[in-house]
Amino acid sequence: MPAARFKPAILKYLKDLAANNNRDWFKENKGRYESELKDPALAFITDFGSHLHEISPHFRADPRANGGSLFRIYRDVRFSKDKIPYKTHAGLHFRHAAGKSAHTPGFYLHMEPGACFVGVGLWRPDNPTLKLIRDKIVANPQSWKDAVGGADFTKQFTVTGGSLKRAPRGYDADHELVDILKLKDFTAYSQLTQKQLTGPDFMAEFSGLCKTGGSLVKFICEALDQPF
Repeated sequence: MPAARFKPAILKYLKDLAANNNRDWFKENKGRYESELKDPALAFITDFGSHLHEISPHFRADPRANGGSLFRIYRDVRFSKDKIPYKTHAGLHFRHAAGKSAHTPGFYLHMEPGACFVGVGLWRPDNPTLKLIRDKIVANPQSWKDAVGGADFTKQFTVTGGSLKRAPRGYDADHELVDILKLKDFTAYSQLTQKQLTGPDFMAEFSGLCKTGGSLVKFICEALDQPF
């Protein structure tokens, strides 16, 4: 039986961090951050690389400690009233090779006590990118339905995201997919239990979910004229 990639300690650490979200505690527990979160996450990223390549050769599993697939634990508080310094979750983003930020098509793993999930798609794209996706939906509604309407996809994923109150300017308010055209995020999520995350089969489960969710990512790549 394969060994578990993530141990319950990663969630215990994040729970403790949420209860002690200050620089002194983080500094005193830096060893826990390294051994219980950072090191296992980087090892997972490295090992997932071959699985990701089988889904698509155009996405990257980057195990660098900084600037790679592992999001920083430090919050950007420059423009926030909330000055809490650390995130209370861990995120892994396997983004398209053509992109360099979170606002890029990709596959995502969110680890947080009581709120773990796999995400696929594109989060908070800019307006020109939104227009390309919306235009593809208008030009070929069936392509959207095919991307998110398969039996495996609908069983495992829920399409969700921020949404406008009205149809975006220039689009028909009576369009059959107007609720999709209103989206500001083109993402889908599959909830995970903590038992799944810390189980010995998680690499296979995560890879399978990414493969299933790849139909949405492929749709987005086609809309942006990027290879999948």
